[in-house]
Amino acid sequence: MISNDTIIALATPSGIGAISVIRLSGEESISIASQFFKSIRGKALQEQKTHTIHLGHIVNNGQIIDEVLVSIFKNPHSYTGENIVEISCHGSSYIQQEILQLFLKNGCRMADNGEFTMRAFLNGKMDLSQAEAVADVIASNSAASHQMAIQQMRGGITNELKELRGQLLDFAALIELELDFSGEDVEFADRTKFKELVHTISSVLKRLIDSFAFGNAMKNGIPVAIIGEPNVGKSTLLNALLNEEKAIVSDIAGTTRDAIEDELIIEGVAFRFIDTAGIRETDDVVENIGIQKAYEKAEKAQLIIFLIDANKFEKNKEAFLEEIATIEKRFPNKRLLVIANKIDALSDSQKNSISSSIEDILLLSAKQKIGIDTLTNELTSLVNKGALSNNETIVTNSRHFEALNNALESILSVKNGIEAEISSDLFAIDIRECLRHLGNITGEYDVDKDILGHIFSNFCIGK
Repeated sequence: MISNDTIIALATPSGIGAISVIRLSGEESISIASQFFKSIRGKALQEQKTHTIHLGHIVNNGQIIDEVLVSIFKNPHSYTGENIVEISCHGSSYIQQEILQLFLKNGCRMADNGEFTMRAFLNGKMDLSQAEAVADVIASNSAASHQMAIQQMRGGITNELKELRGQLLDFAALIELELDFSGEDVEFADRTKFKELVHTISSVLKRLIDSFAFGNAMKNGIPVAIIGEPNVGKSTLLNALLNEEKAIVSDIAGTTRDAIEDELIIEGVAFRFIDTAGIRETDDVVENIGIQKAYEKAEKAQLIIFLIDANKFEKNKEAFLEEIATIEKRFPNKRLLVIANKIDALSDSQKNSISSSIEDILLLSAKQKIGIDTLTNELTSLVNKGALSNNETIVTNSRHFEALNNALESILSVKNGIEAEISSDLFAIDIRECLRHLGNITGEYDVDKDILGHIFSNFCIGK
């Protein structure tokens, strides 16, 4: 699958900027670049040391296209494991295209999406999980998602599984050896130690699988649904949190008829707030659709904010308590945060009455932005960032999640086989399956070409 041709692409975003970087990779990349690069000191590019930068001009038929800096990285000490040339030119779209077209006509072809990183994987510069983490680093939009991507790019899940997989391989070899001597009724693999290893592997796999829900939410943003009756201040709260007029605010009930979403990063964690239609009995067909969507958004959210009107609390206390109980029953696995809004017109005794009636309720005024800081602090406290602080391996990739689940299923079959004292040839297949699924995460087993194509198609062209 490794191509010998030289690929080229713009490694910086297209458009006008101060500088642009054009990247070449392939065994002929330095020799191709030297045909059009004229060093101001007259040095031949092929004769220069690796990891050096040279000032000069890109020249075509005696005409200077641009003054550039050319960086060279010789194999195997480069990102792709091949010779790499990076041309830093001025950020003019015209200059970018002139240089690209010049090289495309003289021995280069345009790189496919993620082809530089694919070559790095195929040339053994990184495993598959690390290659996938490169895309996550580029796409990270919060401190949390960046930290998880960096940890993965440095070999997080690889290091987690490497030793256990090596020990399982050793036992697998002994089990296979037993099969060769099946007629002599001998055991080369210590069953007690093998049971301990299988237990350890299953425990690690379960922990990694359990981390996926948290990791996926931290990577994509924790969804928070804001629900409540019409005119309770849901849109005002969203605007207060975002510090902008994102949602339309009106005294007319049922103004919000569709879910409005936006993202806010609080203390390095991305939250996706969803302002939903007010929940009430109505004959309006369109509004009823919005109310149904509100429940759907709440179903998909990890955290539900239930907003009530503090001014109506004493009059509707029992109804509010029933609504809270209904929400808890309807969404038993969701975190629920109850907020009494519009407290700016209440006396201290009225506020104390609300606080004493509902445990852990937050009091705020979205319109006056009273208590917004308390709310954001509460939101971050609900996120268990201990795994991030301890630099633990957190699974964020759905492909890894599926492979881990398959590996766990296989290793549990092995465990059951040992406990049932069945013949080793019956659970040897499950051992091989477990090894295969673990190897698919890092690419140590043969990975289907279509799978690689799908993984790297999500990259930008210059990476």
